Amino acid sequence: MMKIRIGTIACALAIMAANLTPCAQAQPAEQAVQAALAREAGTLSDKFTGLARVMAGKYDWKPGQGVRSAGDVFNLIVMENGLLASTLTGTAGGARPAPVTDPEKLQEALRSSYANLQKTITSLSNADLKAPVKLFGMDMTKEGAIRFLFGDQHEHLGQSIAYARSNGVVPPWSK
Repeated sequence: MMKIRIGTIACALAIMAANLTPCAQAQPAEQAVQAALAREAGTLSDKFTGLARVMAGKYDWKPGQGVRSAGDVFNLIVMENGLLASTLTGTAGGARPAPVTDPEKLQEALRSSYANLQKTITSLSNADLKAPVKLFGMDMTKEGAIRFLFGDQHEHLGQSIAYARSNGVVPPWSK
């Protein structure tokens, strides 16, 4: 009789533990997308800031007429991050920031624009991510806007890597 009771109690405890585990894991899953997107912003920040550092002194270089210079690309990223943060929060974006040409200030502008964007992304709920917004005249969700601009920034990252290599500069993570 005692063996049956112990077995029953053990089964009951196992069932209770199994039922509690999904509830305990649901909390972190609520922010899983936001955490992944914030990590992506951190990766982009590290790479653009690193490239801005190794390209110091070459911000005016461009591969041809009518093409953005290296400094123009870095400043565009700062502007896009501000635009995205204001789109996600629903605040007015304000005027386009003046281009930064000082290498240390530009690296800090990149870092702080991504830090602000990471903070904004992690503050969004799952419902917020599904909320509609308009970006560049296109209708999308907030999550779609983040993914759209990150895709664009990855293209600019490739452009910046090509600019660096054209100038004999090795990206810092390639060493």
